[in-house]
Amino acid sequence: MKITSDFDSGNINCLDATDASNIQLEIKSDGKADFFQWFFYKVEGAGRAPLAMRLKNAYAASYIGGWKDYRAVASYDQENWFRVETSFDGREVVIRHTPEQEPVYYAYFAPYPTSRYRTYIGNVKAASLLTHEVIGKTLDGQEIDYFRAGEGPRQFWVIARQHPGETMGSWWMEGFLERLTDENDGAAQGMMEKTTLHIVPCMNLDGAKRGHLRTNAAGKDLNRAWRNATMEESPEVFLVREKMQETGVDFFLDVHGDEAIANNFLDSAKGIPAWEERHEKLFNRYSARLLDISKDFQTKEGYPSAAPGKANLDIANSYVGETWNCLSMTLEMPFKDANVNPDPVYGWSPARCRHFAREHLEVMAEIADIVR
Repeated sequence: MKITSDFDSGNINCLDATDASNIQLEIKSDGKADFFQWFFYKVEGAGRAPLAMRLKNAYAASYIGGWKDYRAVASYDQENWFRVETSFDGREVVIRHTPEQEPVYYAYFAPYPTSRYRTYIGNVKAASLLTHEVIGKTLDGQEIDYFRAGEGPRQFWVIARQHPGETMGSWWMEGFLERLTDENDGAAQGMMEKTTLHIVPCMNLDGAKRGHLRTNAAGKDLNRAWRNATMEESPEVFLVREKMQETGVDFFLDVHGDEAIANNFLDSAKGIPAWEERHEKLFNRYSARLLDISKDFQTKEGYPSAAPGKANLDIANSYVGETWNCLSMTLEMPFKDANVNPDPVYGWSPARCRHFAREHLEVMAEIADIVR
């Protein structure tokens, strides 16, 4: 039996694979940072033996609450990802599965490697409704893609995957771009009449390729770099911020995943010094409309708001909301299955991310006239 992760977005250290019923594994940290929880690896040569794979360092992972009620995903073709039996005893995560084919892949969430990203972005570039620009390069020399759509007066910004292990952001972005580029979609066409959309589909390409959970090649958490971004440590944020200075921002959505909370939710910029009743009304309007049209959204669970004037301006949501005095939000999706509208086979999945994104576009189109 052979267990490997030496591929795009892979992460695991195999300690012992001599016994299929007691495979010993460790998750690698983010290179120059101590974050770890993302894993993605391949098992070959196991036949149809029942596997028990123990993540020995799970107790020290970055977000212990993420293991509660969590189930890993598995796939034979890296397209169809399904949930498998997983347990956590306070020290080890144990993944149990009897594969029906070889090889078989296991991951923290359905992976979205940079190879898939480049193929998909190549197709997006061919869409006549979008203008593409490379706004710079990452520390590893990867091109940072920026897309513009529409010629409306309101400047809408949408970014995803500042944290590379939160691959649901890339699956969400696929659904968003698919609807946006549908010339027969009334909401998409209406939105492009009212807004100019600015889209960065993947902020942290280096971390994604390296198999990191949270940081880029320099070990920098991009979503803690917005106030003091530099080309030396966080060029991804620095370059996007420069582009925002050129365009202005009337609306901002930053797409993420949350390890512990088993539901989709929005986090506002409440707590920024500029926060006022207008922001509250816009956030509530967006949330209420999304709640109306999406069976996958809820508003009962989420992050607590910062105290007035105490928001962390290193975080994109707060920095953008304060700098441009606009409706600024973070979308969080679960690694686990969502408690609202659960799916016992697939859990929260790529297909559901894509569909959820389409619903967001509809709400954005509806509020475009009132964001200022």
